[in-house]
This record gives sequence, structure tokens and C-alpha cells, in this order.
Amino acid sequence: MSGYEVKRIDAMEASYWGSFHKARAELGITSFGMQVLDLPPASDGYPEHDHGSDGQEEVYVVLAGGGEIEIDGRRHAIDPQIMAGVQPGIRRKVFPGPQGMRLLVIGGIPGKPYEIVDATELGAPDPTAGQPPPG
Repeated sequence: MSGYEVKRIDAMEASYWGSFHKARAELGITSFGMQVLDLPPASDGYPEHDHGSDGQEEVYVVLAGGGEIEIDGRRHAIDPQIMAGVQPGIRRKVFPGPQGMRLLVIGGIPGKPYEIVDATELGAPDPTAGQPPPG
């Protein structure tokens, strides 16, 4: 890398049925987590989770489409004009609408250096290889 990288999202390596674009690794970023997710229309495959055990906070930015994000049991509409920030320990789940959703997720742990998750590295095995996508 020459100090910068410019790349189309659709040209980035992806896993999880091609929906999880490894944006952080493709752009050579190592100081925070960043992925682009392509979620199909009305799908329920995005897992509900929190980051209480690791302390990560996340920002959700819709690049295309829209839907809802459920945070701590309350649903909020999200689209390219709305961003959501969620602190560690708060449950969150994304629900794409009828057009689906392209979602940029950025995360990090306050006051700690970012630790790269192996599955987000280029060339890492796809944990879902050979499995059918969620209904």
C-alpha cells in the first residue's frame, strides 16, 4: 500500500454469503473496526448482540436502502440521513426494509488500541462456507 487506498465496495473481499465486505482490511485501516454489510430486503439474518463483554461501541451508517435498528428494545428508522451510535452492553439488531440495506458499521473500544479480528482479515476462511444463507 502506498499510504492510501481507494476501492469500490463491490470489489472488496466479502464473507458471510458475500454480504460482509472487509472494508477495514481492504483499505489498510488498523486503528478501528469497519465493515460494509449488504443486507437483503426484509431479512432477519443480522444477529442481535451487544458488546458488554468487550466494551466496543459502534456507529451504524446506512449507505443505501433503509430499515430499522432496534436498540435496547426500541426500534428506530434508519436511512442514509440517519446515523446511530450504540454504547457497549446495549442490545442492537438491524432490520433491513423492502429495498434491503447497505450498512457501514464502525467500531472500537474507548481508550484501547484496536485488536483486529481474524475473520475480518483478507484471505481469512469464510465461517459460513458451504452453509445456506439464513431465511
